[in-house]
Amino acid sequence: MTRRSRGGFSKPGRAADTVRAGRPVVLKLGGELLETAQRTQAVGSALAGLQGGGPLVVVHGGGKEIDSALARAGIAKRQVDGLRITDEATLDIVVSVLAGLVNTRLVAAVSAAGGDGVGLTGADAAIGLVHKAEPHAAADGTTVDLGRVGIPVEARPPQLLVELCRRGYIPIVATIGMSRSGELYNVNADTFAAHLAGALGAHRLVIAGGTAGVLDGHGQTIRTIDPAAVDHLINAETATAGMIAKLSACRDALALGVREVFIANGHDLAGIRDLVRQGARTGMAGCTQVVNQEGLGLRAQGFRPHARVSA
Repeated sequence: MTRRSRGGFSKPGRAADTVRAGRPVVLKLGGELLETAQRTQAVGSALAGLQGGGPLVVVHGGGKEIDSALARAGIAKRQVDGLRITDEATLDIVVSVLAGLVNTRLVAAVSAAGGDGVGLTGADAAIGLVHKAEPHAAADGTTVDLGRVGIPVEARPPQLLVELCRRGYIPIVATIGMSRSGELYNVNADTFAAHLAGALGAHRLVIAGGTAGVLDGHGQTIRTIDPAAVDHLINAETATAGMIAKLSACRDALALGVREVFIANGHDLAGIRDLVRQGARTGMAGCTQVVNQEGLGLRAQGFRPHARVSA
């Protein structure tokens, strides 16, 4: 098969300065998009089709596969506000599933479709440095110790990702972080993706999941929301647990300088392909854009403040 033309970065240096020849896109794939061999194959083919269209970094989760592995091991699943509470036994399962199964299968699917995927975790070249998460102030007012959960820290630019993209590869990153002392941590995939997008100077972050963007109380897609509306949804407890993590990550990505941020229907692979390539210009159905302008959010659409919001 003939290789596709290579997209890439300009001369490596500070990551945010390397993107003038084509700022990268970070695509986060929810674990629900990779639950079966057929879905993984379809996603792998879509990613291979994006190669050559500009630098792309993929971050993935593996939620339900982790849940299944925990159940087989007799370990109870515990979460708060969409964040997994991770003790030592749970961490071993998370690492084995994310890095050992989900990541390898996805990389193989990309390769089988003619792409050049490279499987990584945050421990590779320390691209995912973290510190232990502080006790979490939950939306219900309680305080919870998350255990071996990591929060990304400011560090040197992820030069490995810059180099791989410059050479035309697609880095595919499982969300295992590491501390400076070498301890492994579970990192929420949305949080991890937002941090990488900021560190890379990404132009666009696409969080692809199992629903058609952010849904209002009637199940309709909210087309745009702004950070003020995000804060309202989180603080008013009108967002579901999984959506809290996504909305927080989108808000963080905007604060880190990412220009375009989307939550989109990952089952629409053609739509995701167009969103990665063209961003807001696609007008993709089933997609919510988080915009960094107050006044373009929920109130502009007549959204009812107490409606239940889900993803």
